[in-house]
Amino acid sequence: MAKTTRRAVATPPAQGHKRNARPAKSPPVRGSRTGRPIMALLDLLGRRWTLRILWELRERSLTSRALREACDDASPTIIQTRVAELRAAYLLDLNPAGGYGLTAAGKELLEVLLPLHQFAERWRKQ
Repeated sequence: MAKTTRRAVATPPAQGHKRNARPAKSPPVRGSRTGRPIMALLDLLGRRWTLRILWELRERSLTSRALREACDDASPTIIQTRVAELRAAYLLDLNPAGGYGLTAAGKELLEVLLPLHQFAERWRKQ
C-alpha cells in the first residue's frame, strides 16, 4: 500500500484573531515530518502556478479574470485554489478596489526571490 501524505493548508484566522497570527505548531507538509516553516513555504511555492501568480501580482492588483489571462489562461479552478492557499498563507489578499494584490508579506517574499530571478536570467545566458 502506498503511504499517503498530508498537505499543509493554512486556514484563515477565526474572528477576533490577529491577521498575521501564525499557529504555534506547523502542520505536516510534503517531504517533511517536522513541518518546519521553511518546508511549509517550499511546499506552498512548489505547487503548480503558485510562483507565477505571485510574479504576475508583483506590480499591480489583478482581478480573477485578468490573473487567469496573465497565467496563460490556466484553469480557473487551479487559479482559485492557489489564490485561496496564498490568501490563507497571508501572501495575498482581495483589495477593496477590486482584484487580488500582494500583502506586505507577499511583497517581502518577492524581494527575497528577486535575486533568484536575476540569477536565473544570468544563468540562462550561459
